[in-house]
Amino acid sequence: MTSRDTTPRRSTPRRSTPRRTLLKGTLLGTAAALVPAAAAAATRGSAAAPAGTALRLPAPTGPHPVGLRTVHLTDLSRTDPWVGGPRQVMLTVLYPARTARGCPRAPQLTRDEADAFAELAPLVHEGLPAKGTVDWGAVLTHGHVNAPPLPGPRPVLLYSPGGGDSRTLGTHLAEDLASHGRIVVLVDHPGDASQVELPSGLRYTVLRGEPDPATFHTMIDTRVADLRLVLDHIPDFLTGIAPEAPAIGIYGHSAGGTAAVYAAHHDRRILAAADLEGYLDLDDLGSLDRFDRPLLLLRTDGFDGAARLERSWAGLPGRRALLTGAGHWSLTDYAALVPRLQTAGLVTSATRTALVGTADPAVNVEVLRHRVRGFFARHLL
Repeated sequence: MTSRDTTPRRSTPRRSTPRRTLLKGTLLGTAAALVPAAAAAATRGSAAAPAGTALRLPAPTGPHPVGLRTVHLTDLSRTDPWVGGPRQVMLTVLYPARTARGCPRAPQLTRDEADAFAELAPLVHEGLPAKGTVDWGAVLTHGHVNAPPLPGPRPVLLYSPGGGDSRTLGTHLAEDLASHGRIVVLVDHPGDASQVELPSGLRYTVLRGEPDPATFHTMIDTRVADLRLVLDHIPDFLTGIAPEAPAIGIYGHSAGGTAAVYAAHHDRRILAAADLEGYLDLDDLGSLDRFDRPLLLLRTDGFDGAARLERSWAGLPGRRALLTGAGHWSLTDYAALVPRLQTAGLVTSATRTALVGTADPAVNVEVLRHRVRGFFARHLL
């Protein structure tokens, strides 16, 4: 695939996605390829950081172990707005497993993704450690590769990450939802995500700082179409996991929250939506005044875009929730990772406050999980 940047082109969301699409369902690598990587990550720790600073994600709280697989989609009917060629999307599918015995835990990032992220991290989020300081590839998820699924029908939740972030930064919340009986599909949006490993190789972000309005619109247009593509193929890649047509919800962080709500606005298959601090003022994507499905609007008290956010949410019939002592990225895995980096002396207190706030990370992680889990439990059977 071409890796050159191009000028973003505006596109208008369509009501349906043509079916000329290629789908590849794979495990995270293959079991044979992953076992050495997972074993190495488990024993290596965070080799580049001071002793005792290995980064860990909070464990899920539900009764079920979590299974994991990855899926690659190619939409032959749509041109990638960033680099040209057919549009490609990568997914991580997390689901409640019958057992995790004999199934290795997956690393949060593949080795190539971790190397790329180590270089990009301080550019995407000012104040994160420089390359060579933290071994991001040593962070393990609680997802067990190709674990046998727990039998029974399950609601499905789609997740769209924040602009500039990859799908992997939504891992802890997704794993918790899966451990409580949901199927969660983490969606990467190549081009604006920091890095995405496709079968053809790594794709890097085209973003350089905050996107201008035209670029932001292209991001959201593209994400809405990506999410529609995923909706079209849920029956295909959930074969063997979900036995029947599931109830579907959607949630997202920041630009992902924006995309999630507009995707729900345009697609009746989505029965409930949660916006984790994403603006909803893109009127050319459709007025949300008559949005008629359950909607969770969750924000932090430390977000510097709070005034615009509140204006864009005004009048919407959503359930409101506030995370206190928190920053914008408290709604991602940074909530758990950044305080550990501060304890190790690898980020300053000012960086921690700017990213995730000052509250006890364990408290905010649990509040976020409780709010999102409870919302979908009420509205998706």
